[in-house]
Amino acid sequence: MVDIVVTGYGIKAPGILDKCSFLNVLENGICTQSILKSENPAQGDLVAGVIDEDFLELNKRSYARHPRAVRMAIAAAIDASEMANIDYFKSQRVAVIMGTSAGAVLEIEQYSAAAFNLKTFPIHGVSLVDSHTFSNSVAEALGLSGTAFTITTGCTASLDAILIAKQLLEAGSVDACIVGGADVPLGQWTINGFKKIRALSTATAIENAGVPFSKDHKGFVLSEGAGVIVLERRQSAQARNQKIYGKIERVISRNEGQKLLRSDATGKHMLEVFQETAGNTKPSYVNSQALGMELNDQIESYILKETFGSEVPITSIKGMIGHTFGAMGVMQVISSLLSMEYGIIPPTIKTKGKGFEHMPIVYEPTYQAVSSVLITAHGSSGNNACLLVTNK
Repeated sequence: MVDIVVTGYGIKAPGILDKCSFLNVLENGICTQSILKSENPAQGDLVAGVIDEDFLELNKRSYARHPRAVRMAIAAAIDASEMANIDYFKSQRVAVIMGTSAGAVLEIEQYSAAAFNLKTFPIHGVSLVDSHTFSNSVAEALGLSGTAFTITTGCTASLDAILIAKQLLEAGSVDACIVGGADVPLGQWTINGFKKIRALSTATAIENAGVPFSKDHKGFVLSEGAGVIVLERRQSAQARNQKIYGKIERVISRNEGQKLLRSDATGKHMLEVFQETAGNTKPSYVNSQALGMELNDQIESYILKETFGSEVPITSIKGMIGHTFGAMGVMQVISSLLSMEYGIIPPTIKTKGKGFEHMPIVYEPTYQAVSSVLITAHGSSGNNACLLVTNK
């Protein structure tokens, strides 16, 4: 059996630009969300996860015409490739697989008025509606000419990207994969869309918005961000004395076959994916998808109880950074890698667990050896995905 390992990573999230800042947020349970001011007073302000940087210039090159989410993906990929010393590989033997949910919806919204006027229509307009801009731009920025895929499976997109990368590496089709996700869902289209289905938190106080595992709060917090990891076979990493941060043990992803905007309320589909991913492993903890939506959080409670009872701790980092859509899965992977390296389980902040008292929720930073983490992700009328990462 071929071991697929992580040899580098990069992350861009609210209040987080690198490994050290992410570790600080996780270790101290810091909420990095802020108030997003609305240009329309009738809409009202919103609690959101906002990154201050523009990433317009990267590696002394301008990326001003690239969508913001793509710029974030490039910035995270540069950090990941440098950490992994990816220059050791032939450019055509390195795959780029990026996941996204909202794509360039922010820019499409901004340029919508120009869509019917050829003179004012942007020269890069075609690229804005082509999600493959994500993977193609990352590949170009890193000088790679190998396989490139863009995965658009909603909130599981980056875990689905890791699944495909793992399969390519196991088959020997490529020698390394730059893989992850990026999303910037902070435009009015996305905000109104999730308000319409009553999924978005309308709380105006940061401490009351996007509260995981709480019946006293409803709705999640939108956030922008990007995460990228480098995967390769263990043999190649060891041959060049490259540090290994973790092993991708298993990734399972399945669609529920639900109608538009619906999810399986029974949790049976997610339970099957969760248990198959866990296998015979009892993880050190579960890095949960819980984000403050009642149905999703209840399903997380159900699958944990059915599989491990109260024997395995569970935590969610979304109270800190919000929900980054297709980028969230890989961000949970990176936080799990930090957990294993530094021996810490990050806390679930904001909540007191009202209605979830039976669950072994981690409320304070917990220092202990972490040998494996089970990660969950699922989306409306989309996929259920889980990933098991270990320190072996």
